[in-house]
Amino acid sequence: MDSSQDSRSAFKAWLFGLWLAPVLLLVLGILVILFDGLGVASGLGNRLFDAYQRHAARPFADTDGMPVRVLELPAMDEDRLVDITRSLSTQGARMMVFTAPVEASASPQSLSARLPPGSDGVRAALAKLPEPGHELADAIAGTQTVLPVMLGESGRSPHLKARFLYRGTRDPFASVPRFDAASAPPPILESNAAGLAAAKLMPDADGVLRRVALALRVDSLMVPGMAAEVMRLASGRPDITVISNEHDPLSFFSGVGLAGVETPKGLAPTDAQGQIWLRYAADSGQRRLNPNTATAQPLKGAIIVVGLEGDTVQTPLGPASAAQVTAEAIENLLGKTVLQRPGWAPVLEAFLLAGLGAAMIFLLRRGLGWALVLVLAAPAVLGLISWSLYAGRGVLLDWLTPTLFLGLTFLAGAFVWLRDLELSYAGLRLAFADALPRPVLDKIARHPALLKTEGETRAITYLACVLRGQALGQDAASAVTETRKILSPLIELIQAHGGTLDRLGPGGFSAFWNAPLDNPDHAQKACDTANDMAAAVAEMDSIAPPGIPPIEFGVGIASGPVIAGAFGAPGRLGYGVQGAAVALAEKIAALSHRYGFALLAAEDTRYGAERGAAFLEIDSIADSANAPVVLYALMGNSQLRASPKVRALTVFHDHIFQSIRKQNWRVARELIAQCRRLSGANQKLYDLHLARIAYYEKNSPGAEWDGAFREPLE
Repeated sequence: MDSSQDSRSAFKAWLFGLWLAPVLLLVLGILVILFDGLGVASGLGNRLFDAYQRHAARPFADTDGMPVRVLELPAMDEDRLVDITRSLSTQGARMMVFTAPVEASASPQSLSARLPPGSDGVRAALAKLPEPGHELADAIAGTQTVLPVMLGESGRSPHLKARFLYRGTRDPFASVPRFDAASAPPPILESNAAGLAAAKLMPDADGVLRRVALALRVDSLMVPGMAAEVMRLASGRPDITVISNEHDPLSFFSGVGLAGVETPKGLAPTDAQGQIWLRYAADSGQRRLNPNTATAQPLKGAIIVVGLEGDTVQTPLGPASAAQVTAEAIENLLGKTVLQRPGWAPVLEAFLLAGLGAAMIFLLRRGLGWALVLVLAAPAVLGLISWSLYAGRGVLLDWLTPTLFLGLTFLAGAFVWLRDLELSYAGLRLAFADALPRPVLDKIARHPALLKTEGETRAITYLACVLRGQALGQDAASAVTETRKILSPLIELIQAHGGTLDRLGPGGFSAFWNAPLDNPDHAQKACDTANDMAAAVAEMDSIAPPGIPPIEFGVGIASGPVIAGAFGAPGRLGYGVQGAAVALAEKIAALSHRYGFALLAAEDTRYGAERGAAFLEIDSIADSANAPVVLYALMGNSQLRASPKVRALTVFHDHIFQSIRKQNWRVARELIAQCRRLSGANQKLYDLHLARIAYYEKNSPGAEWDGAFREPLE
């Protein structure tokens, strides 16, 4: 096994490899969420929010007392608009909102210039006609009308009807969208209009229109958006009042901007650029008017949005005309149904990613299982929270981006973890030289702290196996080959039962249980292994060629406290155990040939495995401390213990050894004589004890004798 210094270096390398890659990816995810690097966070979030709207668009409903209707025309023809405006006003329409500039009719002067010579009469008649726009100006003067200001187009600067006021101490308009030029409607129309507003719609980078601006800037001029201007007129206010976000702690990072706009129903939230997130309505076709029958419909108090048929944009619910989108914005603002993505939302998402990522990396140190559970559970929990906020409060919280980076972080950590696990496993295999079974090596590789190389006291069960008198062949190669054939299946049984191989040589091997990993049934495991070893040896004997003597082997099993750890010198350490149980098991294995039983166990092992194995008392010996140790023959499993033969032997042996300990030699002889006649009796064992009885009859052990035989028979 590696030295302690090498182990520490490997562990540090493991930590570095495990933590660095996922931590860097986690930090990258947090930065992407906070600063929308490469548009990843906004792209994923927008698609998620679009899916929410498609799944649960707001129900279409008229705003209280002010239904919004849309009239789409093939062209914004002045004459047609005059008729429509007057008719709709007669029908009770409260406000007209034009989203496209009016196409003015030809002026009398331009028509007169195109007449041929000799048309003086016609020219005189044309001179008496008014300039174009007079009729439309008269028509819009009869109702509240909002005309469009075309941003980004050169023209006459508009004379706006609305002013912007803000609550706060710092100008919040620094982040609103800016344009270089603006073109106002014709003066004759502008003077009779109730309001002027920007008709500009600005889709996101992917071409989908999710937000509309309430305020736009042209040089020092603040131009209201259509929805903001309609809201001002509908509420009868001269100004548009907005709220600064300067008191938001997050404005320290993002800068001062807008937080909301005052509406008749309270504050409607905006983003820092003064844009509202639209919550689109299902069945929006209900607000569309038929141009041919529009004047026949009851439109009392309605706000009519007039636009061009072919002027369409893409929305989360599909294509829609600019007039429809403007109507959505008006309904959202007047009804205060706008969605909101507060400034704290990205911070919360980054915080959730950081917390979940840290927990996931922590769990990775304990294996992939719980970390994977966290990664799989996070989308479900965060998705439920996000959906609840959307459905209940109209708050947009992106769970997709954090869980994406959480998954990527997990994959990075899992890759490094599996790679380090492979390296750790290879190192353990090299260090233990196949001493530990694969499951134990896997567990230690996942949790290196389980292997306490510095030393500890543990209660273990130690098994020593010796081979005796085998006919291994006439040459070295045959000896090695035959020994390998015998030992290989027995060692495989050790590993199959979770034992740690300790020593291996041509004369046998040893193993122990309950170190380095806990195994509370260590005594039972050792006995089960010994029983299987006996069965394996019997099978090998049964298939051996004629003339090959049976395999002679002995197994000694003892339980007790030992010192477990890495023994040896720096650079040549090996995990093992030292203690009285080790010496006792080896001693029992060496003595096993005396008794005629291959499997022997000490008293402590018998206590630990008596429910799952059959034991038969056969002797008392003195261990290294010169204290008596009762030996038992391991007869088989718990089923054998219930057999009449073993039960009869157990009763006789109890009486035999009680008589021996009481030095009642005559009774012991008689019991042995009776026991010899039982099925399964071991004649070699009884010969041994009869010889000892004869010895004791000539050499009394004394009144204080503890029942353990210590003197040689010779």
